[in-house]
Amino acid sequence: MNLDYHALLPEIILAGTVILVLVTDLLPVKKYWSAVVGILGTAAALVPLLTLSFCDSLEFCESTGVRSMFSGTYVVDSFALVLKGLFLVVALVVLLMSVGYLEGGRFWQGEYYFLLLASVLGAVVMASSRDFISMFVALELVTGPTFLMAGWRKGDDRSNEAALKYFIIGVISAAILLFGVSLVYGVTGQLRFADIAAAIAVRGESPLLTIGVIFTILGFAFKVSAAPFHFWTPDTYEGAPTPVTAYLAVGSKAAGFVGLLTVAYVAFGTTRGLWAALIWILAATSMTLGNVVAIKQTNIVRMLGYSSIAQGGFMLVPFGALVAVDATPDVLEKAFFATVTYIVIYAAMNLGAFATIIAISNRIKSGEIKDLAGLGLYAPGLAGLLAIFFFSLAGIPPVAGWFAKLVMFNSAIGSGSGWGLALAVIAAVNAVVAFAYYGKVVKSAWFDAVPDTVSDAMKSDSKVAPPLVLALGLTFAGTIAFGVFPSLVTSLSEFASSLSSGL
Repeated sequence: MNLDYHALLPEIILAGTVILVLVTDLLPVKKYWSAVVGILGTAAALVPLLTLSFCDSLEFCESTGVRSMFSGTYVVDSFALVLKGLFLVVALVVLLMSVGYLEGGRFWQGEYYFLLLASVLGAVVMASSRDFISMFVALELVTGPTFLMAGWRKGDDRSNEAALKYFIIGVISAAILLFGVSLVYGVTGQLRFADIAAAIAVRGESPLLTIGVIFTILGFAFKVSAAPFHFWTPDTYEGAPTPVTAYLAVGSKAAGFVGLLTVAYVAFGTTRGLWAALIWILAATSMTLGNVVAIKQTNIVRMLGYSSIAQGGFMLVPFGALVAVDATPDVLEKAFFATVTYIVIYAAMNLGAFATIIAISNRIKSGEIKDLAGLGLYAPGLAGLLAIFFFSLAGIPPVAGWFAKLVMFNSAIGSGSGWGLALAVIAAVNAVVAFAYYGKVVKSAWFDAVPDTVSDAMKSDSKVAPPLVLALGLTFAGTIAFGVFPSLVTSLSEFASSLSSGL
């Protein structure tokens, strides 16, 4: 078996970090060293990604283009490199948020960092998976630890409820996904994505294959909390500790999208008319339901839960717009570019929003929107960050969200299909609806009177944990940079937009 250890080095470093975190927690040292080891190990895993990305210009690196291992079931290409980098950066930010969350409490325990990094390892592996076995194992490694993380506050009934609901729905979604995969395997006799595509091209579509494709896509729909398979999301997001919610909303969700898009693009490319129609429905439903229900929410984390559902719908638009389109490789690459761009920008602005909420909640001891009133009067810095991240989520220039919306609309309208144009119209209406609840929070923070629930001590308390400050700085920098200099994210997305290994 020919192994490329350079290509596998990010996974090796991350796996070693997972073990080292657990060992560190057993040693007679202060508990915060588990977090330090996790942060340093995650940062170290980024280094081989850089050397792999710039291999052509490095003397010690032998450039081989697409690196394929295990008979083509594990591939390191440009798409995998970009998404692995995204997962590791998300992990770094969430680790920093966790250290700055309720200092001295249960988040100093090494088991938490062990579970988080194990989930990230699954996401990193998933970016390179090119067959259903490795992808399913990676997907369950992503979600399995998060079942425990969602219920990390054992004495909190809402946290227990969040973990239970998430676990039940997670098991159901895995069963649906496996049922679909078993039907696809029964029809094609293949598990590797490229072989499945070749078998479908030879055999053609059949009723059994159609059912298999539908169930496989729906299994991933649960994972990315696309409506109407979203019903676990608001309760889990509200009940879980906020850093865990941030990871679920960004890292876990992005991993689900990686699986969905890889399977659709590589394995089911010849059945595009079927899955594009299904994704069209998921996109329209997710955008509409998520935005409409978010308007009435009073808890800011629950509101962001519905916002995450709606944002997932926006991410699905480029592929849903491919209904009844002669999808040439250029058209598919354009759709892939739009979705990857949206995922990268969404990660920066959504993590920033959650980091800001953690800083505010630590100060006012509340997550209710009404208690944010007057925040700009006594904490203008946090209120300013809140406005920047929420305006970015709404797609207001010059912060990054506007460019994510632009490439999404450009892909939908540029598909040349009436279905694509209709989906673009639905997305435009929903973008306006979304501004209503994002703007409501910003308006409350800057223009409403300070509620009586906010004491003078809370007003004067300006301490924010240094790790949380760093997390806020990283996400702020990304949100501003991607908005003012969109070529930064464009270059990443263009680099990632060719899944050459599967074609």
